[in-house]
Amino acid sequence: MFAKLTGKIDSLFQDSLILDVGGVGYHVFASGRTLGLIGDCGSPVSLLIETHVREDHIHLYGFSSLQERDWFRLLTSVQGVGAKSGLAILTACPPDRLPMVIASNDANALRQADGVGPKLATRICTELKDKVQNMNLGAAAHQPVSAPVAKKGKEKAGETPSTANQFAIDQDAVSALVNLGYGRSEAFSAVLSARQKSNDNPPTIDYLIKSALKELAG
Repeated sequence: MFAKLTGKIDSLFQDSLILDVGGVGYHVFASGRTLGLIGDCGSPVSLLIETHVREDHIHLYGFSSLQERDWFRLLTSVQGVGAKSGLAILTACPPDRLPMVIASNDANALRQADGVGPKLATRICTELKDKVQNMNLGAAAHQPVSAPVAKKGKEKAGETPSTANQFAIDQDAVSALVNLGYGRSEAFSAVLSARQKSNDNPPTIDYLIKSALKELAG
């Protein structure tokens, strides 16, 4: 199996390239993001490779970063997400944005990818949500906006009243921004940033909305 290939770009296509490695041309499929980063024909390039072997073909998929390759593996672990759909998602949503998209259940962002409909987008968010919680999202990894909100007097085990209240405030702020026309993942990110900058614990919903709007306007 190939894990990495280093050579020069021989040809570039819409969804792939031919990589010349010592006179041997390898046909490598890649995301639009990777194809836009690696340069023009003749440029030296090194790509991480994922090899898919089937009865009727052997396909190579190339990635410009370890993060993108790992996300490709994660996405294609979801039923219904093939290699082509995985690359399409990575083209529509950069790897550094995907954790927020999944954590905030932003199925609409995933639907921007070719071949990803509403049902598949929802399935991706549902199946990967728990895995994303273990990724390095900063404060989002420990206090996700999408976490269940405990009712007053019925906080979940290990959850303080102030934390449960914070979840509710965060969700209300995100909903308010979504109602104003912002995408759920960008609203999630803006509210998270606003909370981190607040001197109050928990910050008020008015503060979160106003500060998040400033973040989005900037």
